Amino acid sequence: MTSLRFAWRALTMLWSNGKARAGLIVLSVFVVLAVFAPLIVPHSPTATTFPQNQGPSGVNWFGTTGNGQDVLSQVIYGTRISLLVCLASGAMATVVAVTLGLIAGYRPGLVDELLSFVNNLALVIPALPLMIILAAYLQGHSVWTIVLVVGFTSWATGARVIRSQTSTLRTREFVTSAVLSGERLPRVVFREILPNMISLVTASFMAAATAAVLAEASLEFLGLGNPTTVSWGTILYYAQQQNALLTGQWVLVLAPGLAIVLLMTSFTLINFGVDALSNPSLRERS
Repeated sequence: MTSLRFAWRALTMLWSNGKARAGLIVLSVFVVLAVFAPLIVPHSPTATTFPQNQGPSGVNWFGTTGNGQDVLSQVIYGTRISLLVCLASGAMATVVAVTLGLIAGYRPGLVDELLSFVNNLALVIPALPLMIILAAYLQGHSVWTIVLVVGFTSWATGARVIRSQTSTLRTREFVTSAVLSGERLPRVVFREILPNMISLVTASFMAAATAAVLAEASLEFLGLGNPTTVSWGTILYYAQQQNALLTGQWVLVLAPGLAIVLLMTSFTLINFGVDALSNPSLRERS
C-alpha cells in the first residue's frame, strides 16, 4: 500500500506540472498506438498490393512506399518496435547504472576507483561509433540485439550521477544507524539509500530512453537492424534506399522522423516533472 500511495502521489505531482503533463499525454498516445496497432492500422503494414511511390490519397493517407506498402500503416505499426526498444534499452541501462553507481558510491577505495575508471572510459568513448561496431559484429540483427547494444552503451552518465549521490547519502545518520543496528549490506543499500534516489533513477531512465529512441532509429537507418521488421528506423532505411525525396515521397521521411522527435520530446518533458519531484523550487503552482 505504501508503494502504491507513493506511486500515486508521484504521478499526481507529475500531472500537476504542465510540461510533464504534455509529455505524459503524448507518451500515452504512442502507448495506445503500440498496444492496439493491429486494430488501428487501415491496411497490413507488409502488404505490397498498392501502386508504388504514390502520394497521399483517400486510400493511402500518407502515400505508399517503393514496394507498394501503406506508409501510415507502417508508421503506426512501427510504434511497437520503436517503443519496445527505447523502453527496454532504457530499463537495461538504468539497471546497470543503478547497480554500478550504488556499489561504487557505497564502497570507497579500490572498488570505487576501479568502477570509476570503467565509468570514465565508457563516458569518453563515442557512443554511436561503439553502437555501430557492436551491432555490426553481433550475430543476428534482431530487435533484442539492438536493445542490448543500446542498453550496454547508455548507462555511464546515470552511473556517474547515482555514484555521486550514493557517496553523499552513505554518511547520513539514518544510514549509519542502519549499519550500527546490524542491517545487512543489501538492505542498507536498497532499503535506506535507494529510496532516497528515486527521482534520480527515474531521470536516468528517461534520459536513457530518450537516447535509445534516436539510437535505434540510427542503427536501423544504417541497415544494422533486421530489415524485415517494421519500425521507424527501417522506414527511414528503405526511404533512403528508394530515394524517397527524389521521387517526391517526402511523407515517407517526414512521418517517421516526426514520430521520433515527438517520442523523444515526450520523455524530455516528463523529465521536467521528475526534476520537480526532487527540487521543490521547480514545481509549478496549480
